[in-house]
Amino acid sequence: MKFSEAWLRQWVNPTIDTAALSEQLTMAGLEVDSVTTLADDFTGIVVGQIVECGKHPNADKLNVCQVDTGAKQPFPIVCGGSNVRVGLKVALATVGAVLPGDFKIKKSKLRGEPSHGMICSSKELGIDDPDALPKGIMELPDDAPIGVDVRDYLNLDDPIIDIELTPNRGDCASIRGIACEVGVLNNVPVTAPDSDEVAATCDDSQAVAVKDTTVCPRYVGRVLKGISTTATTPRWMRVRLEQSGVRVIHPVVDVCNYVMLELGQPMHGFDIARLDGGITVRRATKNEKLTLLDEQQVTLRTADLIIADDKKALAIAGVMGGLDSGVTEKTTDVFLES
Repeated sequence: MKFSEAWLRQWVNPTIDTAALSEQLTMAGLEVDSVTTLADDFTGIVVGQIVECGKHPNADKLNVCQVDTGAKQPFPIVCGGSNVRVGLKVALATVGAVLPGDFKIKKSKLRGEPSHGMICSSKELGIDDPDALPKGIMELPDDAPIGVDVRDYLNLDDPIIDIELTPNRGDCASIRGIACEVGVLNNVPVTAPDSDEVAATCDDSQAVAVKDTTVCPRYVGRVLKGISTTATTPRWMRVRLEQSGVRVIHPVVDVCNYVMLELGQPMHGFDIARLDGGITVRRATKNEKLTLLDEQQVTLRTADLIIADDKKALAIAGVMGGLDSGVTEKTTDVFLES
């Protein structure tokens, strides 16, 4: 399991460094395989804002920009990024900056136009950016403060800890679980981050029947309606998922994965429009088929606990959902199970 140390320290913050924390986790049976950071080494990269942008007079694929970093004058920068535009907050390598690979930034002229720095892509900084465009520069949030060091702003020195979970430590398969362990080891309080309750605005329900209460004594879910098809997952959540080695897929899926990583509570979302009738928790029938989200078709065993509707299997309970009922870019109404 991979997680950000900064994320863990939002829950529990003992007065020990990363090395001591890693040693504690290992001695507690949560062996630390590796500790890495989010980006390669670089210096001199600051948040800038493009205040002017026009076509290069001598090169069709280049733009001449003026970038404000809070200095007395904006910096003239020649840039070939496909997404460069006025108002964009960017990562600017100023003169004297050193990029990964010991690449030093100097004043230069590109096709006759002065360029006093370089607007960087996430790839050039060695950052795994879920928002990155193939030929684009790195886009920073609109509220990124101009002039601040990008390394500090993006918390790129945040260690990513990768632990080896053994079957007997399922209690630590989440940030909350690991935080409880660290809290006990250091005799410090564990505090869940503040969250606001969201009042329900939809009274719709989904019929649910549990056929085998010995293996599933409780099954809960909620209907969510009117999800925007243009909604996107917040950048902070996408970054945490990527840090944890989880692929960003769809806002509903991403929220479910985030909750599982932080709280250890498995969740899954069904597209209501793709369901036939109510939800049933039951054992699979002999040779029943299910195509999973990874597009693998499996033949279920009668011992398998599944989630089904009136016509078909929808998911293997607690393992993986089915392709034919999963959320897509067209999904607007969802049944969230937990």
